[in-house]
Amino acid sequence: MRRPIVSLGVNLALVVIALVTLFPLAWMVSASLMSPGEATTYPPPMLPRSPTLANYRLLFAEHGIVRQGANSLLISLLATALSLVFNVSAGYAFAKLRFAGRDRVLRLLLGALVVPAQVAMMPLFLMLKHMGLVNTYAGALVPWLASVLGIYLVRQYATTIPTEILESARIDGLSELRIFAQVVFPLLKPIVVTLAVLTFLGSWNDFMWPLIVLTDRGVQTLPVALAALAREHVQDVELMMAGAVITIAPVLLLFLALQRYYVQGLLAGSVKG
Repeated sequence: MRRPIVSLGVNLALVVIALVTLFPLAWMVSASLMSPGEATTYPPPMLPRSPTLANYRLLFAEHGIVRQGANSLLISLLATALSLVFNVSAGYAFAKLRFAGRDRVLRLLLGALVVPAQVAMMPLFLMLKHMGLVNTYAGALVPWLASVLGIYLVRQYATTIPTEILESARIDGLSELRIFAQVVFPLLKPIVVTLAVLTFLGSWNDFMWPLIVLTDRGVQTLPVALAALAREHVQDVELMMAGAVITIAPVLLLFLALQRYYVQGLLAGSVKG
């Protein structure tokens, strides 16, 4: 009798936590459909009296949010693709290939995790300025080319691949590149999807680095454009909520679609590593 009661209590607590977590998101969507000034009345309404898409039309028609959304999508897709190329190959090398100084380099990289990313932003910006990459998509992509966390996640997962499989492939005459592409990469699918989701979410939501390196409105990303819009329309709560919905919806849908692989990759990397 005691176990069902405990189980019911845990489930009720989880439902309450989920409702508390989802309530701001639900109200954000609701407020984005309200008429101007409706969300700031007291008490704030939970649902719009007369739902309207005027705020979304205003964003797309007058504020050119489509261009910034396209910039965010392009940068996020390129960042994800390049990050997978460098992080997956480096993580596999640290896990299964032997080379001089491998363990020392790995320890050095792990030590760099304690250094805040903001510390490196100014030196990186000055380097990109001398290279002529400020106000370019390439400049926005540089921090996402490789990450210590991504390399470490792939390395931990790759250590679970039996070495006998790789040795058999070498005996069959496969080159290291073919072994990586045909044998190793399919086995890394869960952690690859996990890393892709993390990178896409991070680059899509990134605000600080695009704010520093992208100053022209034509190349700015969605979070930076919405921040500028908020300064101009600080009282237009409904318009800001519509912009927030546009920013959150793509990454939320992506996470929901790939959450099975995402959780599998994280759990495998932590338990087996």
